[in-house]
Amino acid sequence: MSDFPAQTGGLDGLAAGSAMRPAELLTELYQSLRRMAHRQLRAERAGHSLNTTALVHEAWLKLVASYPDIRFTGEREFLALSGHLMRRVLTDHARSVNLLKRGGDLLRVTTRSGGLDARATEVDADELLALDLALTRLLEIDRRQVEVVELRYFAGFSIEETAELMELSPATVKREWAMARAWLRSALQEQA
Repeated sequence: MSDFPAQTGGLDGLAAGSAMRPAELLTELYQSLRRMAHRQLRAERAGHSLNTTALVHEAWLKLVASYPDIRFTGEREFLALSGHLMRRVLTDHARSVNLLKRGGDLLRVTTRSGGLDARATEVDADELLALDLALTRLLEIDRRQVEVVELRYFAGFSIEETAELMELSPATVKREWAMARAWLRSALQEQA
């Protein structure tokens, strides 16, 4: 069993039909969001403007700006959307790096055991933008695979945590993860 529920503040007890505003969930899940962001930024160079707190806060600002009236029935929806928004923040940041100086500073994103190759990797801004484009294409084919990638790669969740969040079996998540990685590798090779 995953230790994920203990990390999230125990919101599993939300009453059926009840809904929480993002601010309520932010209070309860802030440390989980920080862990998600920290996993993404582990290899970020020292002194970079995008740190753990900044990534959490930028994702939060995107959430409240894009979805002002949204309510969540549980932590799964909130964390899944937060993982997606962290992807957007990282992608927007990569675009701004490229605009400032083509081929300049690298945006280093590290993943541990959750990376596309299940090992620590560094991704520069161009690679992150290519991955974002490939994920946009994959979204047209299989939304669930994109959600698995966002939770595993961008949010850094394990197979078990992803399965719990998506209410799927770990075997299904492993299968979707493998298929998404294969599809993305092929799409990224085509873009190269």
